[in-house]
Amino acid sequence: MSSIKIRSKRIDGNTQIRVLITHPMEHGRNRDKTTNRLIPAHFIQELTLSLNQTVLVNCVMGTSISKDPYFSFMLKGGKTGDLINIIWVDNLGNKDAADHTLK
Repeated sequence: MSSIKIRSKRIDGNTQIRVLITHPMEHGRNRDKTTNRLIPAHFIQELTLSLNQTVLVNCVMGTSISKDPYFSFMLKGGKTGDLINIIWVDNLGNKDAADHTLK
């Protein structure tokens, strides 16, 4: 199952795209409550949004994003059948992708 949930909504001829990603987003400065050891950094470094295989947004991120991040984008236009693709890559090399077809 994907860690990415994508929702879209048409608003006044534009398209709102909402993305929720399940990810721990650890910055590496928190301590484990039981062992008091530092929790290693584990965060999304890059997020890419594509429309019909054309990259529209490429975000390079750091450690300041909260756990289970939420992103919202507003596209001018967009039509039924357009394909939205979201890909993320984290600092440990993990990655995930999800597709969404506009309705």
